[in-house]
Order: sequence, then C-alpha cells, then structure tokens
Amino acid sequence: MPQASDMTLIEDTAQLFHEEPALAALYGFTPDEVQNDAELLAAVLAGLVPDAQARLRVRDLVGEAFAADAGSVAFALEDLAATAERDLSTDAARVLLFAPGYQGLLSYRASHALLMSGRDTAAAAVKAMLGRQLSVDIAPEAQIGRRVWLDHGLGVVIGRTAVIEDDVSIWHGVTLGSNFVSMGDRRHPLIGKGAVLGGHSVILGGIDIGENAVVAAGAIVTKSIPAGKTVYGPKATIRDRKPGSFSGFT
Repeated sequence: MPQASDMTLIEDTAQLFHEEPALAALYGFTPDEVQNDAELLAAVLAGLVPDAQARLRVRDLVGEAFAADAGSVAFALEDLAATAERDLSTDAARVLLFAPGYQGLLSYRASHALLMSGRDTAAAAVKAMLGRQLSVDIAPEAQIGRRVWLDHGLGVVIGRTAVIEDDVSIWHGVTLGSNFVSMGDRRHPLIGKGAVLGGHSVILGGIDIGENAVVAAGAIVTKSIPAGKTVYGPKATIRDRKPGSFSGFT
C-alpha cells in the first residue's frame, strides 16, 4: 500500500485522472497502479514514450533506478515543489503531468540515477529517448543540485561537466556548453546557488556564474560573473584568430 507521505501527490494525480478519463490512455497507466511517489514519477516519465513496449521498459528501468537511489527521488520531489511554488499558476500534480520543463529535469534525475547505479548505457538510452520527446539534452553526468526550476525546458542543453547548484532557475533555450578551448576537467559552466538564467542565454566554457547572479535573456557569456551581478546583451565581434583558439574541425 502507498505510504502516508506519498498519498498527497498520488491522490492529487488520481483526482486529475478522475476528472479527465482520457489521461489513462494518454499516459498508459492509472494512479491506482503505483505504490509510492517513486513509482509515480517513473510511470509519468514512461508515459511520454509513444511506443507501448518501449514505455513499459522505460518504466521498469526508471522504477528500478529510483528504487535504488532515494536521493534522486528526494531531489525530484524538491524540484517539483520548487516548480509549483515559483510558477504560481499551477500545483504539484499538474506540474508532474503537464510541465515539460519539470519533466525534462525529471528525465535527468532518472538518467543520472541509472548512471550512478553503473548502467551507463541504459542512462544514455533513457536520456536520448526522453530527450527526443521533450526537446532537452541534459547529460546524465552533469551535477545538478536541489530545488532547480526549468521553466518550459524546450531547447535546454546542459553538458556533461556542468555543475548547477541549489535553487537555480533556468528558462527555455539555455545552453551550458563548452567553448572547445578550455578542455580541462570541467569544460562546462558552474552555475552558483540561486542564479537565474534567462531564455536563450548561452554560457560557454568552464566559467563560474556567481550566486544569485542573473543572466538576461539572449546573453552570451564567456567570462565568469561575480555573485549578485546581472549580465546582458549578445555581442558578436569579428577578430583574427589567436593561437589556441577554436578554429573548426577541418
């Protein structure tokens, strides 16, 4: 039987399924099939996969990973609460079922849990399959902290050595990428606690975005930003290539 601590989310989700019977067919499960929040999270993620056979396998894989990694489930539930709190127009059950940004982050939690269990190929497969459905590309190897909010999520790309600390908010189209020049142990950005990354901002290289910094929409950032500062504006400048700069693949 579900535990008392799991009942609110399961019951709230069940109420939505009761109000709209089509949800059972759309997601391929009913809430009375799940016993706890971990199973519910796995079922919702699997419900995003169109093929019925693949959906069942994804549900099993993610369910096994979450069952073995209580920390990933706890982080996923904290993400859920943070998303519902910051997006004032919704609640946790609706975020779980209908918010692609949260689902994209949840897909990372699942693939990361698989990676941590030693199933790196399964992690890559789940990441690729769910990423196609949600239009996100978040490497399972990335390190993502607690209470993170992906608003909309579409087009978010997070590289494998990226580090995102607690309470970060990320809008759609954000890229945390490499500059193909600084190729050390951490070639992707570190995003400090409480930072906000506006839509379609691009942050490249192993730089640091300080705590509570704001990167405005559309900004292109290639240098570290101090804590509490705001950076804005794209700027493309023609220059001669310097020795050691990226010059393409040919």
